[in-house]
Order: sequence, then structure tokens, then C-alpha cells
Amino acid sequence: MRMRAAVLEEFGQPLEVQEVDLEAPHAGEVLVRLVACGVCHTDMYTASGADPSGYAPAVLGHEGAGVVEAIGEGVTLLEPGDHVVTLFSPQCGECVHCRSPKTNLCLAIREEQNRGHLPDGTTRLSRGGEPIRHFMGTSTFAEYAVLPEIALASVSREAPLDRACLFACRLSTGLGAAMFTARVEPGSTCVVFGAGMVGLGAVAGCRLQGAERIVCVDLSEERLALASGQGATDVMIGGPDTVAHVLEMTGGFGADYTFEATGIVAVMRQAVEAARMGWGLCTVAGVAGKGETLDIVPRLLITGRRVAGSSFGGVKGRDQVPQLVDRYLAGDIDVEPFISHHLALEEVNRGFELMEAQDGIRSVIHFDTQGAT
Repeated sequence: MRMRAAVLEEFGQPLEVQEVDLEAPHAGEVLVRLVACGVCHTDMYTASGADPSGYAPAVLGHEGAGVVEAIGEGVTLLEPGDHVVTLFSPQCGECVHCRSPKTNLCLAIREEQNRGHLPDGTTRLSRGGEPIRHFMGTSTFAEYAVLPEIALASVSREAPLDRACLFACRLSTGLGAAMFTARVEPGSTCVVFGAGMVGLGAVAGCRLQGAERIVCVDLSEERLALASGQGATDVMIGGPDTVAHVLEMTGGFGADYTFEATGIVAVMRQAVEAARMGWGLCTVAGVAGKGETLDIVPRLLITGRRVAGSSFGGVKGRDQVPQLVDRYLAGDIDVEPFISHHLALEEVNRGFELMEAQDGIRSVIHFDTQGAT
């Protein structure tokens, strides 16, 4: 079929919305009509050329939600009409990682996905007979996408897809960091560094886990106000004295759980130093720049602090994204404040501009599939 898609032709240049060809799904694959897609920092990072693993030409986008249109041979997990959220972190349910409760990092298709291919080592995207690579196994800056069935989570049809798409990446990452990686305990004290989508999700996750005190640290008063709306009991403008303030608030001990959601290594160090002596856990969910390292004083670890990394919040996508969407439908998670701008596909580059200007939390693309053939 012919469809419109936003193609990364050259690093450091705007995406080009154009017509491309999409092949029908092969065995184990699913055709999805995209309804909405969030514009995520990871897309912008790759488009800039800063990502050493990036490639072009490629159709970017990975925070999508839509409706199943057709299925390939052997697909058993989904059927046409299902409402789905795309999963850049799939869940095959069979590999050693999927069978373990210790991680969500499925191994089934990771190698080919990192090359911009679908599991059989080829692409479904092309232009003039020349292949175009998939991005993060999803490529959701397009009217349609073909994905492996294990890279889709079936969600309630009651959930508006322009809200559900946020659970495809950063919102689930923040929620999961608190709920599935750190497993915050009721009555605990938590400090979240950063009030973007991941940080706000972490605040909400701490609240859902029953934390007694939730401190959010950011440089923006506007974003800190959003954190209060998600359950933060205290907010703080960040700075060089942040750790000292956290220690003062906690009787000199530090917080039971800290979360880093900025990707800035200096803030990561603050998050470690603000964790409680004896048992404090610092969960790092932010992605640092290429070549950057985290400098930690060993004594902080010897005296009981721990550091954990969290990819996609430890969320096992097919099982747990639907559960998170159900909690949104139940009123436990307030998604509305996260959506700042509504865009058409042709405005995808404006989504990057808004992100660079830190204008709002999330821009959402709405697709008009009329005209796709």
C-alpha cells in the first residue's frame, strides 16, 4: 500500500513527510492503522545524528496507538479490530528474559530490531524499490505500520488512542520505574529528579504504590505544578544544594527511593547522594549522552545505597501496558495534563521544536488516513 510517512533522510535535517510503500505483513506480523503517536525525545535524538546507533533513511516514531487492520500467517495474539499500543520493547513470552521476573528486556528480536529490520532481517518499508529501515521496530510516524505481534499490546477499546499512545514509551517508563523496578513500598519517602514525562510518571507511580512523601525536583515551576497534580507532596527548584535540602527534610538520612529522569549525569549523582544510608535505592531512568559516565563515591554504596537502571520502567509490555491503561480508565492516572499540543503528521518537525523549547510535556500527532491506498 501507499501511505504518508515522516522519513529521516539525513541526520540533522528536518524529517520529510512523503509517500512510501508498505508491504503486507509476513508470518507473525500485524498491520496497524495508526490513530495517534507521541513525539518523543528519542526520535529527536536520533534525527539529530547524536545517536551513534542511528541510521537513515528510516521512518521514525515509536510512541504509537492504533487499530489492527490485518494479520499475517500464524498470528494468534491479535485479530483485526483490536486496539493496540506499540512496543519498542517487545515481549515474546518465551525467551529466558521474558520467563524471568527480574527483567523486561526481551531477547527474541533485539538484534534485527537494532539494525532497523523486522525479525526476518528485512523491511516492509520502501520507496522506489529501495528499502527504508524501521525505527525501534515500530516506525509510527506513518499512517500505517507493520510490526511483529510480540511488539503490540492489546488495550481496552474504551481508552482514547490519543491518550493510550503515551503508554508506549515515557509514561510507562516513569510509572514502571516506581512500580516495577524500584517496587516502592507503602509509607516510604521518594524523591524524583526531573518533571518531564518520565519524572511525572514516576511521581504518579510512587503515589500508586502508597508512598507517604513524594518530593519532585525540577528547574521549572510550571512543571513542578504538574508534579503536584500527579501526587507530589513537596516540590523543589533544583540546584547545587538539592542534596543538602533532601537530607534536611529526611533527618539527615536521605530518601528511601530516588528516581533520576533527566539524563544529566550531574543530576544522577545527586539522586545517588540523596538516597538513604542503609537501604536507599536510586533508580536511573534518564538516558545520558554518548560517552558520559556517572561518578559515584564508593562510600555511598558501602554504607548501603544501591543503584538500579530501568529500561521502559521494567514494564513487560504485552502484560503490563494494558494494566496501566486500565488504571488510567479507572481514574488512577491523570493523563490529560501531559498532552500539550495536537499536531498533524506534516507538523512533526514542529513537535521537535516545541520539545527543544521545553514548551509543554508531550505533543501528539493525529493521523488522517484518508487517501492512503
